Amino acid sequence: MSEAPEADTAHRAFPKAEYEARIAKVRDEMRTRGADVLLVDCVEHMAYLFGYVPPAAIYQPALLPLDGDPVVIVRTLDAPTFTEQSWVEDYVSFGDDEDPVTILAAVVQRRGWASRAIAVEFDSHFLPVGRFRAIESALPNVHFIDFSKVIWEIRLIKSEREIAYLREASRIADAALIASIEAAAPGVSERECAAALYATALREGADNGRSALLAAGKRTDSLHGRLGDHRFEKGDILHVESIPLVRGYGARIMRSTVIGAPEEDLARAADILLAAQQAQFDAMKPGAAARDVDGILRRAVLDSRLRETYTNFTGYTLGYIGLPKTSDFTRAFLPDSSWTLEAGMVFHMYTYAQGLAFSDTILVTPTGAERLTRSDRRLFVR
Repeated sequence: MSEAPEADTAHRAFPKAEYEARIAKVRDEMRTRGADVLLVDCVEHMAYLFGYVPPAAIYQPALLPLDGDPVVIVRTLDAPTFTEQSWVEDYVSFGDDEDPVTILAAVVQRRGWASRAIAVEFDSHFLPVGRFRAIESALPNVHFIDFSKVIWEIRLIKSEREIAYLREASRIADAALIASIEAAAPGVSERECAAALYATALREGADNGRSALLAAGKRTDSLHGRLGDHRFEKGDILHVESIPLVRGYGARIMRSTVIGAPEEDLARAADILLAAQQAQFDAMKPGAAARDVDGILRRAVLDSRLRETYTNFTGYTLGYIGLPKTSDFTRAFLPDSSWTLEAGMVFHMYTYAQGLAFSDTILVTPTGAERLTRSDRRLFVR
């Protein structure tokens, strides 16, 4: 088993210096937008800036001023977890019989921020309309500034330590995928394949419970289908997407497996998909236009008539994944994508047609694409 990067303590994902560098970038954007304080409650950004991953059961936000230390509002029950995970020393705890919005407003008042400009991530899943209205009501003199998308954009370029976690997640994804495929055989339930994948992922070091998407038989056109009780028969296809997390950083890989020898048209479809996707990988270099990279695969699939339409992305951002989000579309590959690739970006590149699906985790390096998931790129046969 390969080693994940060392942190300051066994429970902290990164050294304090890395968090400080991230905060410096965020503060630059705060100055540009005229914000004195930033309200952070998006779980991905709580982890990214402060190292704390709060459970979603009760609201636990943080306040980051332009100068001085951040302060985190922490549920008393979660305080031991907070002190293990976070480098932040200044926090205010509250009991379950208290309203966290009231606590938040009191902190803002005590710190002298009640008449200042506070930036808010309006795209946060943890700030629904009702909660924001309650914050507005409690802080009537605050000027709120939209800070949506800003930290998502900052997070696009991964540090060496982040890439190390993604490499480890990719290694686990490969091992779990192969375990699932090797469990498949005529008469075996698709649940046995899922069990093999989950057991392998957890043994190898995955720290998430939801480690796979799996479908079999006639249901393989549904990439996000519900696990069923199908028992394999000759000619069936097994679709496996292995999605483990390490320290919250997720890799993804999809492969298809045929039970028995594949028919000629299915083998042809696999060859077309794999070749087109490899050409797409080869084009993934810094400065490449995302629409051009997308078009390589999309045109090949449509021209070969494997699909009549192609409405989905051909790839999207990978990195830290925090519930309730399960995918990050800050950058996604579409025919009209106007952005360009940069070194340090990581993507899940995927394609599917005719019940077959193939994908890999791809790092953009200064010289081109590096495939972090390394399982054989082929149609597996059992």
